[in-house]
Amino acid sequence: MKVWSQVLVVGVIAAGAAGALIFRDNLPFVRSSQTAAGKPAASIPALPIEAVPVRRMEITRTIEAVGTAQANEAVTITAKATGIVERLNFQDSQMVKAGVILVELEAAESSANIGALRAARDAARMSYDRAKQLIESKVVAQARLDEVSKAYEAAEARLRAEQAKFSDSVIRAPFNGKLGLRKVSLGALVRPGDVITTLDDTTLIKLEFEVPETVLGGVKIGNTVSAKATSMPDRKFDGVVTTIDSRIDPTTRAVRVRAQIPNADDALKPGMFMTVALSVGKVPDAMMVPEESLLAQGGEQFVFVIREGRATRTRVTVGQRLPGLAQITNGLHPDDHVAITGLQQLRDGSRVRQTNAQGSAPPASGTPSQKSSS
Repeated sequence: MKVWSQVLVVGVIAAGAAGALIFRDNLPFVRSSQTAAGKPAASIPALPIEAVPVRRMEITRTIEAVGTAQANEAVTITAKATGIVERLNFQDSQMVKAGVILVELEAAESSANIGALRAARDAARMSYDRAKQLIESKVVAQARLDEVSKAYEAAEARLRAEQAKFSDSVIRAPFNGKLGLRKVSLGALVRPGDVITTLDDTTLIKLEFEVPETVLGGVKIGNTVSAKATSMPDRKFDGVVTTIDSRIDPTTRAVRVRAQIPNADDALKPGMFMTVALSVGKVPDAMMVPEESLLAQGGEQFVFVIREGRATRTRVTVGQRLPGLAQITNGLHPDDHVAITGLQQLRDGSRVRQTNAQGSAPPASGTPSQKSSS
């Protein structure tokens, strides 16, 4: 009897469950739970966003690189002879002209030798002149004239050698420029090769940097460069390309370029690290979008294109960059509009409501850039 009662209860429960499954759509508590779980797509409100049209404009193509500032002319002043420093005619960081005497070494002995050798040379010349007159009258033989001629030439050679030795005791500036720190003191013994100071002509700065061979076709003599030093981030230094190396580095696949930058106020120093923007041509009708419209994901760039109240997630290729703007080289059409707000909430196919009805692109300024791999 108990078994039959249990079978009956199970049968009633099963019949109730089947009925509920069949007639679930007519049950009010089921409908209410479905409504709470999610609204139909048509009833979801459109997400308010701002969008702007793609902007067409001419931009200057540039390559970004890094380089090191070098003096227009640079030399290390060294001693050419052994001697005691007798006079120092310069101060640290002094501006000097070419030919100015910087250091004089003690050369009293050499000076005395020059006097003696000059006298010997003059005596040999007189003997030569006398013999030359006598040979014309055939008083002396030709052999005698040859002998005094060689003696005169030897005396002249000895004098010139001593004069050259004496000149090595006087150290002059080879060109106009600015001296560095003094490395010797008065009375010091110096030997050939000992450093006295440095001399740099910094009225022009040579800036050397590398650019990849892929853009070499746009690099020309006369291209403009704009450089910045890390110590002066708010100042820009303009110059022009003067030299392009004749060879490409087979390891880096880059070519070395040299530009000249005026440095009248001596703001730039040799050895400074600088960033360079090299202009390599113009793009006449580039498609530009605001930087804030770009969404980076997995190493790729996306934008949301707004069409007929819907947002379409679109992958794009970014080219040149301006402050606040980015060039799109692939993925967009000239008449497209892109979202600039709400990007984190947007999904592909989302319904949107554009709050800035007309949409306008922000003004552009500056110069676009492309980073060099050098």
